[in-house]
Amino acid sequence: MELVETASEKQHHNKKAIILGHSLGGMVALEYIEHLFLVTPTLSQGFVTTVRNLVSGPRNLVYVADATDLSLRPMWRSFETSIVNVPSPGVFGHEPPIVVTERRNYSAYDVEDLLAAVGFSDGVEPFRKRTVARMNYHEAPMVPLTCINGVGNRTPQQLVYWDGNFDEPPQIVYGEGDDIINLVSMLAFDEDMCPQPGQKEYSYVGLRTDPELTTALQKGNGSQDLDHTSQARLGN
Repeated sequence: MELVETASEKQHHNKKAIILGHSLGGMVALEYIEHLFLVTPTLSQGFVTTVRNLVSGPRNLVYVADATDLSLRPMWRSFETSIVNVPSPGVFGHEPPIVVTERRNYSAYDVEDLLAAVGFSDGVEPFRKRTVARMNYHEAPMVPLTCINGVGNRTPQQLVYWDGNFDEPPQIVYGEGDDIINLVSMLAFDEDMCPQPGQKEYSYVGLRTDPELTTALQKGNGSQDLDHTSQARLGN
């Protein structure tokens, strides 16, 4: 909170602060908003990359010199983050399955069985008590909300462990999204947010023509043209 106050009051003479909540930080940022919350979010509807990290170990998430994804897997599973944001049944459904093996396929409805199959039975109860309840919580913040997400990038949609060896990296079937978050999850988030009270239109043009905001977004995006890398989805 002190960081937000410093940015707004001390350094910018009480000007409004723009908070960009990246990934899980978006959840934390909700504590501080009073007007507009702009988020590149980790969604409660979940995404497939989370399952890959849980099953095979974290890929490009934790840096330990000379450590493999598999060697980091026990540590990763000890974090509550590991069972957060797995695909929601209400969004991903029964088909296509998220994990494919020769003996059995696992859909978003079968996550508890998958946890047991990959040797993580200790995660079943925390998943049931913490994650499942959150999957069904879709209440917009009581402020105008604009969500910016990427599209048009190959995004993991299905993990294939054909011989059932979860210690080996999976073959990946790709679908639509921003390269990490699946498009189906983004669209479900938008659908849940848009009908809720208090959500007013904030045009994409308005975002592009706000100099301070455009500069911040371009820095975060490596100065690429925002038209080609992002899309604004608006609550109403």
